[in-house]
This record gives sequence, structure tokens and C-alpha cells, in this order.
Amino acid sequence: MKWSRDADRAIKKVPFFIRKKVKKKVEEFVTQKRKASVDVSDVTELKQKFLSKGGMEKDIKGYEVSTCFGSSGCPNTANSGTRLAKDIETMIEQEDILSFLKESVKGDLKFHHEFRISLSDCPNACSRPQIVDIGIIGAVLPGIFDEACTLCNACVQACDENAITLDEGDETPLINYNQCLMCAKCINACPTGTIGEKEKGFRVLLGGRLGRHPRLAMEISGLHTHDEVLGIVKKSLTFYKETSKNGQRFSHILSSVDQIL
Repeated sequence: MKWSRDADRAIKKVPFFIRKKVKKKVEEFVTQKRKASVDVSDVTELKQKFLSKGGMEKDIKGYEVSTCFGSSGCPNTANSGTRLAKDIETMIEQEDILSFLKESVKGDLKFHHEFRISLSDCPNACSRPQIVDIGIIGAVLPGIFDEACTLCNACVQACDENAITLDEGDETPLINYNQCLMCAKCINACPTGTIGEKEKGFRVLLGGRLGRHPRLAMEISGLHTHDEVLGIVKKSLTFYKETSKNGQRFSHILSSVDQIL
């Protein structure tokens, strides 16, 4: 749908974590008015509806599961979370977070009350998993295999973290795992298979937030399988529902990932 310049400027003022949702609502609103394009008056009108008492609550489902663009063919994809995102959404629907919020929150529900889970297919983290309740990042741990290295230096050049060295006299590359972000670029760049996939999975981060007192999410060490991530999500939701009072965010009640593990 076409947006006027002023309407586009107005939607960009909406906080990024709900911008996609609000933009969709605006376009649905405009379609109901039988219009083919969005102008700033449509954005303003819908904003007033949302700000009115109870105006936002009917559009809140209690959670948000967001993903990056990796499933659309992003060249940076390390490990796709598309199937995982669907399984997480099924699980969180079964947990009925919306009913829990309605019972727990005093007053009208707002978008910031929703439990947010974000998945990125690589460490570029376009979906910003570091600042949501649960962040998940696709990752591949590289390893050195028996195939002879041609000393082409492609892996060194591919690594943005300078985690790989290939010094004179070395027969194979050396990987500094303390610097490696498990993005798989070195694996994709290696023409011989000397560097290959040692382990594939997901990094999991818990308890991030924005707002007046922002905090980056805390990472659970190691790589986790599809099923292990689902288990962590399940434990996190159980802890949240048992511990959160009066609409407290997950990040405000979680002080350590050990509370979940």
C-alpha cells in the first residue's frame, strides 16, 4: 500500500518494537475506509483511537514472536529459526499469556505488557534479540577438519571478528573461540572444507529490555538444540507466570539465568 511522505514520517516515530504491528493496523484501518493509500490523517486518527481508554487492549494478544529476514534468503543466515519460531508461537498460545496478563495487570493492557520473543538467524541480530524477554540467535560453531589447507587466507579475510589467524609456518588456521560469534562466514568461505561445521544450534538470551532502565539480555552459555530452546522457553514462561505480579516484566523479575535453568 502506498504511504504519503508525511504518513511515512509519522509511522517512523512509533517505537521500532511495535512499528511493524502498528503499520499493519494502519493499513487495515485504511482498507476498511476503502482507500488505496495512507496519509497522515489516517495515522493520526488511528493513534487517537489507540490512546482512548481501552482502545489498544482489543489489539493485544499477550505476546509477540518476531523474526528477522533470514528465511527470505538473507546471505548472512547461519541457522534458520523459522521452524523454531512456529513451535514457540504454538507453545506460547497454549500458555494463554493474554489471560494471565488480564488477571495480573491493573487497568488497561498496553503493548509494553506483552511477552516478547525475538529470533535472528545470525549474530547480526536484525530482530534485536538482546532487548526482549527471550532472544534467540542462530549459530554455527566452526571446527578444523582433516582436509588439507591450501593457506588461501579466505577464512581470515571472511572473519569480521579477527578470530582466525593463519601465520607463516601454520599448516591450518587457528580459531580464537573467545572472539568467534559463530556466524559461519569462515565455513562458507573455506574452499577445501578445512574449516567446517562442528556444531549447529541456537544461542539463547534472557531478560533484555528498553525503557527508563534498559538492560541487555543475559546469555545462557553454549549452543542449544531446537528442543532445548523450547525447553528453556517453557521454563521461562512458567517462571514468569508464577513470579510476575501486577504486570512486572520478565526482565524485572529475572536477576540470573540460573533462575530458569
